[in-house]
Amino acid sequence: MSSNDSNKRSAARKPVVLMSMGTQERKGHAYQVMTHKYITPLAELSGCVPLLAPSCCGVDDLDQYLSMVDGVYLTGAGSNIDPALYGQKNKTPSKGQDKNRDLFDIPLIRAALERGLPLFAICRGMQEINVALGGSIHQKAYEVPGFNDHREDSNDPVAVQYGDRHTVQALPGSWFAALMGDAPFAVNSLHGQAIDRLGDGVEALARAEDGLIEAFHLPGVAQFTLAVQWHPEWQATQNPHSVKIFSAFGDACRQRAAQRDQ
Repeated sequence: MSSNDSNKRSAARKPVVLMSMGTQERKGHAYQVMTHKYITPLAELSGCVPLLAPSCCGVDDLDQYLSMVDGVYLTGAGSNIDPALYGQKNKTPSKGQDKNRDLFDIPLIRAALERGLPLFAICRGMQEINVALGGSIHQKAYEVPGFNDHREDSNDPVAVQYGDRHTVQALPGSWFAALMGDAPFAVNSLHGQAIDRLGDGVEALARAEDGLIEAFHLPGVAQFTLAVQWHPEWQATQNPHSVKIFSAFGDACRQRAAQRDQ
């Protein structure tokens, strides 16, 4: 093969991004699942190839997974993180948990950071990063004085649940404000839990009108890091702010892939 052919193949290679799946029970069978709404913007806007990893098999192959990818993308889910992982008793026992995902994603986050992999997280994924780095979660954010109720109404149609609920203000002067703009922008809101104490090295990037942390990053690491509490994946191609976020993550993964190919 000529060097030209090799260069063309290298240029055509899309970054590969790891996504950990979650547990779901259906008619007595345990499934590993990932919702289409999370996958499609990664492919369409970030320009990346998703690699879905089952969290039910443990972490023995974690290093091999990470050796194959150029970024890590942690999605939302219907389950809560086990509060024992941040030193609390469970205040929401009626809410489902996914301990397989907890025990996969927390070491995944730490290993991805050590490897310098770009890291993007949504909702539950955001909370996982905070817990992995020693932070804590408000288990019932809607009962915290001063916070609004950020939960959706499950009786509403899905389009209403994912409709704009409040605005978010990026931290003035931050790279996130440069990306998203200085003006407050509207987001959806579908979470009962929220960030409480920030983990080691975690810095807020945006807040809701009530002060709740809606985005953060890890300024002490060299690679792209971003976690958001809302759901930018919902109809992402129709939302200019979502396009900016997924495009920025894709660019970071392409930079990582280019380093791998050198």
